[in-house]
Amino acid sequence: MEMEASVLAALAAVVVASIFLVLPHLRKQSPSQDDRRRQLPPGSFGLPVVGQTVGLLRALRANTAEAWLRRWASEYGTVSKLSLFGLPTALLVGPAANKFLFASTALTAKTTTSFNSMVGRRNIRELAGDDHRRVRAMMVQFLKLDSVRSYVASMDDEVRHHIRAHWDGRATVAVMPSMKSLTFDIMCTVIFGLGRAEHAAVRRELSAEFQQLVRGIWAIPVNLPLTSYGKCLAASRRGRRAVAAVIGEKRAKLESGHSSPFDDLMTHMLAEGLADEDIIDNVMFMMVAAHDTTATLLTFLLRHLDGNREAYGRVVAEQQEVARSKAPGEALSWDDLGKMKYTWSAAMETLRLVPPVFSLLKRAVEDAEFDGHLIPKGWQVLGAMNMTQWDPAIFPEPGRFEPARFESPAPPYSFVAFGGGATVCPGNEFARVEALVAMHYIVTGFRWKLADGCDGSFSRYPLPSPAQGLLIDIEPMDTATTGAAGITK
Repeated sequence: MEMEASVLAALAAVVVASIFLVLPHLRKQSPSQDDRRRQLPPGSFGLPVVGQTVGLLRALRANTAEAWLRRWASEYGTVSKLSLFGLPTALLVGPAANKFLFASTALTAKTTTSFNSMVGRRNIRELAGDDHRRVRAMMVQFLKLDSVRSYVASMDDEVRHHIRAHWDGRATVAVMPSMKSLTFDIMCTVIFGLGRAEHAAVRRELSAEFQQLVRGIWAIPVNLPLTSYGKCLAASRRGRRAVAAVIGEKRAKLESGHSSPFDDLMTHMLAEGLADEDIIDNVMFMMVAAHDTTATLLTFLLRHLDGNREAYGRVVAEQQEVARSKAPGEALSWDDLGKMKYTWSAAMETLRLVPPVFSLLKRAVEDAEFDGHLIPKGWQVLGAMNMTQWDPAIFPEPGRFEPARFESPAPPYSFVAFGGGATVCPGNEFARVEALVAMHYIVTGFRWKLADGCDGSFSRYPLPSPAQGLLIDIEPMDTATTGAAGITK
């Protein structure tokens, strides 16, 4: 109740503060007579400014957002209109809608005002044209397949170090905080060249600030000291200062010849002449996008395996077979990851059930048409992944965890956790390797079950987050029996 009261109070402040600014904007975006004749989508904008924002945010917190959207779509169809964050929005549903979202040149990527405030407005999601292509090419340089192959040993080392520090000798582990720490450390080492020893302090500082600022991604943008948005914005400013300091250090090394443009992404961006503010914005974006999503996947994969012992047994058997082929303390190789097919199918099924990113938000840069309805220029366009990934006509018994679904390809545009078409996420292979390496050492090192009092419930605000961080009871596996390669001290 306290959280809902704060949301309503913040919204009231938005209405009072913005009434003279937002309403003229809405009038500009409201449909003309010509638009209405061209069949705008059915639906309702609700109250001015507020629209359906409060209802959706409440549903996200209560983990009822799929039901909320399904009710809306059942009433209005595959394309409908509503108002979110003060802007007219088209909600699109189904595989054809997913294809349109990923393929239409009339749409461009969009993030919320709060997201841009947290990471910066020059992040890759907000760039277009040559600027977007330039930054994407820099990121792909460090996420392409050949690069990811070379990261396996470094990821292996980070996972072993994390397990020794945070799992060994403990009876209970909170999975989500553990996985967030692990994936953040992997990203710092592999992508940004911030090693454990020489950058320990800045890694701790950045991790703390990012855990705070990510809570503000969907926050109502009321910048007051006691609001969630205000607190998260302060964390973002501190994080940006820390990143700026690292950029200064890397510039000095590059100019003195002590580093190469291909050592890490920040150095590469410097060598390519990207402005410091642009580097900071895109580093902030990647730090949010690259570690929280994989941490969510790993957390919910453990949760679902705990609830399906048959699938758990198959994952254990597969990982133990890999472990038996390794010498004690030997790192995993790229070939080893190719043997983990069922484990990755289980990960894909987890992404189907609990996609880390709830929705895809775009903006119409010109008038567009979908399913016979006009989406006017300037409107937001919202696609919700679970609306397709939980469709029983596509995935029978959609609430059942069944990794075997992904032993063959899913129908086109029905599973879009990594995007679709030409806009597939460039980091999908990085995430696959990261998840498989982590699962190998967890599965071969420990047995686990949900701790007493942990029911596995979770919220989707701002990202899927289990109650109590998903507390599990753990006990070490007998490596002499399993043949696990082990985590050397």
